[in-house]
Amino acid sequence: MTTYLRDSEGKFIPASQRPDGTWRKARRVKDGYVPQEEVPLYESKGKKFTKKPNIPVGMCPIMAEEERDKEKKNTKSEPKQGTSASASNDSSVMRLCDGVANVELSSPEDLQKQVKKLRKKIREIDLIEEKLKSGELKAPEQDQLDKVARKSEILSNIELLESKLKSLYSI
Repeated sequence: MTTYLRDSEGKFIPASQRPDGTWRKARRVKDGYVPQEEVPLYESKGKKFTKKPNIPVGMCPIMAEEERDKEKKNTKSEPKQGTSASASNDSSVMRLCDGVANVELSSPEDLQKQVKKLRKKIREIDLIEEKLKSGELKAPEQDQLDKVARKSEILSNIELLESKLKSLYSI
């Protein structure tokens, strides 16, 4: 805090130099006065939290730096060791992904959802075909033409899924 001086006229703050190099005048003050420049700035909880050191309570900051250095060295050396292992893991991961993609849905609910999605696509395709025939769509977009071209494929998928559903329910 500021040291107050007394003279015959009362308390005053002596002249002092600011951090930027300029000088403050001596000021007469009342009891309890704190100069505005010396009032601590308000810091929110978030700001205080971010200023906290990221070391455990009671741990010496020097030891914490040593631990960080060790961790950095360990993380730098791990990728070198893992490169040969990751190459073999990549192929196994790819095989696993391919296997998951080839797994067919077996629960009746999933099959019904697939049939419902495909029927919705057929309805959209029928709407596009009607608009093409009536002349509403004079210049259809490429994705619309692709949808119309896939109609037979979607119909065959619906038939396949429905046959699977029948076989599941007949069991």
